[in-house]
Formats: sequence, structure tokens, C-alpha cells
Amino acid sequence: MNYAELANPGVLEQPVYEPGKPIEYVAREYGLDPAGVAKLASNENPFGPSPMGIEAGQAAMKQVHLYPDGGCNDLRAALSRLRGVPADSILIGNGSNEIIELLGHAFLRPGVEAIMGTQAFIVYKLVAKLFGATPVEVPMQGFVHDLEAMQAAVTDRTRLLFVASPNNPTGAANPESELIKLAENLPEQVIFCLDEAYAEYLDAAPDLRRQIEAGRKLICMRTFSKIYGLGGLRVGYAYGDPELIALLQRVRQPFNVNSVAQAAATAALEDHDFVKMCRRENEQGRELLCEGLQAMGIETFRGSANFVLSRVGDGMKVFQQLQERGIIVRPLAPYGMPEYVRITVGRPAENRRLLEAMSGLLETA
Repeated sequence: MNYAELANPGVLEQPVYEPGKPIEYVAREYGLDPAGVAKLASNENPFGPSPMGIEAGQAAMKQVHLYPDGGCNDLRAALSRLRGVPADSILIGNGSNEIIELLGHAFLRPGVEAIMGTQAFIVYKLVAKLFGATPVEVPMQGFVHDLEAMQAAVTDRTRLLFVASPNNPTGAANPESELIKLAENLPEQVIFCLDEAYAEYLDAAPDLRRQIEAGRKLICMRTFSKIYGLGGLRVGYAYGDPELIALLQRVRQPFNVNSVAQAAATAALEDHDFVKMCRRENEQGRELLCEGLQAMGIETFRGSANFVLSRVGDGMKVFQQLQERGIIVRPLAPYGMPEYVRITVGRPAENRRLLEAMSGLLETA
């Protein structure tokens, strides 16, 4: 018997997540200098990691012969102070992706359903299928989650309902009032999973702590991979009812977050000047990209995160043409959006270079 015949049912049909191409890979493929390749594909922070985070991470390297704190106590205490929730309401994950998977371990199985938007973060669908659950994709309106339609899609089999605000890959955010209304009107067998990975780019992030305190089945997820610039360390967190968090702790692997990541993330929370700078530069860069692309006649959605969504015709063709010029963007065919690419807001020089390259592509089309 081969391995495929031994595998669990559904494994062979499980889609594979395709991450953005690394700089070194693109440089080798096209004979480019890696230093000259601009990666605007994965919504990473173009200004690098939090300096305070790096300093703390380097200090933690001296103790990596020891296992990390399995309870992530210092990080949870720091987040408790920042978010204003008890420490036992907080779960630390190996990136927020792990927390999505832990929700699957705890609540998904064959015969139950998970609801998500049609152009939502693809990992929700992948996790649902991984555990044999049925992903229910609800059409979005203008690339925004249609919360009323999502609520209408709930059945007795629904266990998880995912909303990312701002959403990846469209960038659209739902108003706080709509999110609160959804949280307060879902039936008791449904857990509302609010993905706030890009919340730090909002002027004012939604606050649903009162709904958690009132006993609504709600979990909010955040990450250190975006504005804090710690994507390579893989650390994220969630906060919700202590009973829910304790249940997820049961399906979490021991020592799931390494000591360097814990130290860097804890320090990064205090790096307020860095966060303010990144938010300010992101706003300016996003505006530059939108104005420049729209001036070329390229329909572009500004969104509220650290990327823009552009309708370029043949997304895969433009992706390949830009790679040849040393610029990596994200084609969105896997999201059912073959005409679009997602462009991360880069440093000012990278943003201008992207606009120049797109102008050149239009001239040669």
C-alpha cells in the first residue's frame, strides 16, 4: 500500500496554502540581486521588526538552552494590562493561525459547519476542511463581510463563524456597531471568531470586550506579524471567555511559542513610537498607491489595512511581469479573484517603484 492509501479520509482533497514567494527564490529565478527585490506580497511590515522587540529577543537567545515558559505568563500579563482583560482570558499561539487551528481541534468535525466570507482569509476554509467540517462561504458585498447574510446562513450545525476586520485579502473593515449586533444575535451554539490581525492599522479598533464579559460566545484574535514586524517569530494571541480559553489550552501543544518570540512580543507591546511611525507611514503609502494606480485607470480598493486591492485584468500575468522587474505582489486566483492582485504598502521608494513598473506594463500592453 502507498502512503495515499494509508492517509486519513479527506487528506488528498485538502487544499494547500501557498505563501508569497521569498525574495531569494525570485532573485534566483530571474537572475536578480536579492537586495533589489521588493516584496509587496505578504503584508509584512516594510520597516522591519520592532527595535525593542529585537533587543529583547537577542537577550533571550542567551537562555535558549532552557525550555520556554509553557504558560507564556509574562506575555499574557503584558497583554492583560494592554487589552484590559484578565490573564486567564488570553491564549498565546504560534501565530494567530495556530489559534484558528485550535478552534478546529476543539469544535469542528464531520457533520458541523463553519461560516466565512467568500473572499475571507483562506485559512478558515482550509481548517474547516482539515477537520471534516463543511465550510459555508457567504457572498461579500463590495468586498465587505455581509454580516446579516452570514447570520442568515447559520443553522443548527454551525459551530464557528469567522469574520476578519479588516479583511484579508480585501482590506475592508466592518463598523463596530455591526460586529456588536452580530455578536449579540448569534444563537448559543455558534462561536463568533473575530480576526483582528490588522486592527492596529485602524484609527479606532472595535471593542467587543463588553460582549465577552456578558457571556457572548466570542473570541478575538490578533497577531504580532503585522504592525509589530515579528512575522518570522510566529506569535499571536486571542482573548475571550476564560472557559473558552481553558478549553483551547487543552488542545494546545506544550511549549508552542518559543522563548525568543515571547520576549520579543512582550517588549514590542511597549514600542509605541515604532507602532505610531508604522501606522503613519502606512497611511501615506496607501494613499500614494491608491492615487497613483487609480490615475492609471486601475480600479483600486483602499481598504483599512497595510495593503491595497487592484483590479489589473489578468492577475497572474501581472504578477509574473512584476516579478521579472523584481517586485513581488500577490495574485488572488485562489480566492476566486483572478483579475486582482494584492499589493502590500511598502517603503516610499518601493511604492514609487511599483507605480513606475505598473505604468511601464500599461505602456507595453
